[in-house]
Amino acid sequence: MSTYIHQNTLGWFSIFRLGLVQACLGAVVVIMTSTLNRLMVVELSMAATVPGFLVGLHYAVQLSRPKWGLISDLENNRTKWINLGMLILGVGANLATLSLVLFNSNPFLAILLSIFAYTLIGLGVGASGTSLLALMAKHTSERRRPAAAMITWLMMIFGIAMTAGVVGALLDPYSFGLLLRIVAGLTVLTLIVSIVSTWKIENSLDKIEQKDGEKVPLLEELKSLWEHSKTRNFTIFVFLSMTAYFMQELILEPYAGIVFQYTPSETTSLSGMQNGGVFIGMLTVGILATALKLGTLKSWVQAGCFGSCFMLISIMLLGQFNSSFPLEFAVIGLGFFNGMFAVAAIGSMMSLAGSGSKSREGTRMGLWGAAQAIAAGFGGLLGTILVDLLQVANLSPVNAYGMVFSLEAGLFALAALLASTSITFNKNYGKNIAIPGE
Repeated sequence: MSTYIHQNTLGWFSIFRLGLVQACLGAVVVIMTSTLNRLMVVELSMAATVPGFLVGLHYAVQLSRPKWGLISDLENNRTKWINLGMLILGVGANLATLSLVLFNSNPFLAILLSIFAYTLIGLGVGASGTSLLALMAKHTSERRRPAAAMITWLMMIFGIAMTAGVVGALLDPYSFGLLLRIVAGLTVLTLIVSIVSTWKIENSLDKIEQKDGEKVPLLEELKSLWEHSKTRNFTIFVFLSMTAYFMQELILEPYAGIVFQYTPSETTSLSGMQNGGVFIGMLTVGILATALKLGTLKSWVQAGCFGSCFMLISIMLLGQFNSSFPLEFAVIGLGFFNGMFAVAAIGSMMSLAGSGSKSREGTRMGLWGAAQAIAAGFGGLLGTILVDLLQVANLSPVNAYGMVFSLEAGLFALAALLASTSITFNKNYGKNIAIPGE
């Protein structure tokens, strides 16, 4: 006879508060991966591989995510790691911005400082993000997980879009000193919001003690998880789809600046428009799939992937034929379908995190977070390397960027096909779930 343990779960207001932490993470990271990337390539005339390497480094450091997840499974103080991660992220962000000032006077020191800064950024994102997801996966009732994922990621995209738009406006006219002040103020504000948002949430939840002998080495835990077919197949899907998702991250703004002659302020605002599209795409899926019960997570993932494929081809063609059609519309469309794909994939991730014979939500989220980090770093770096190599091979910038966008479109199409076998749920999914007050 099965025994169901009724424990305190996260309510909607607590989920909203945790979503504020996601918004803070997105607000800081978007400046590091978009604005600083464009400044290095356009204003400092660096090869796109340089910021590509640095952003790839911050993703590589996030291979520590499974460890953070396992710690979250075995400890009862995830709030500490959430806020400590935000602090580390803030320090790294300020050092990364400071390094830009040093590139003209002391390039060697600037590179060393950049490497250290982006390492801190990766550690901060890994510690804070994984601990936050582990907290949500563990204490959000199963029926609420897809909606909770939508809410928190919508807030993250809102933070990204709002920050990109506001910073884009504040940076005009651009100067290094102004950028330093903006980043310093942003990181202090996000740390304060994170501390306030997580205050006493975890204390109100039931503590679940680990059984004796349950602690095992990380590699053994990962091996055990990998033997579970659902975990393994979904990990492969996450890697492929996120490689496609992140390939344009480091080349879209330089593409707009070089091919369409956009200014730093305009390209930063363009990034905000794209993330605004992501926000709308996520909201659309949330309303149609969660509230109106239209479609499945798998179908929304596939629709988002195929739509992203189409919009990437459109962005490529706009540059090829020098079309008068506004680039902004195509970028917003790309964001919309990216958001559609992302929220459905994240909902699947939250739902699948609790599958298996042992309670290892944090470790599974860490494994998939590591797969995403590897894919993001690999995809971003691959995109920049291909752009540089194609231009070395005497291709024009518009053709070099166009070929990379076409490759990314193909990967999205392949990911859509892979989703048909990697996203599956048990027939009894969502049953026997006790939600207090419902």
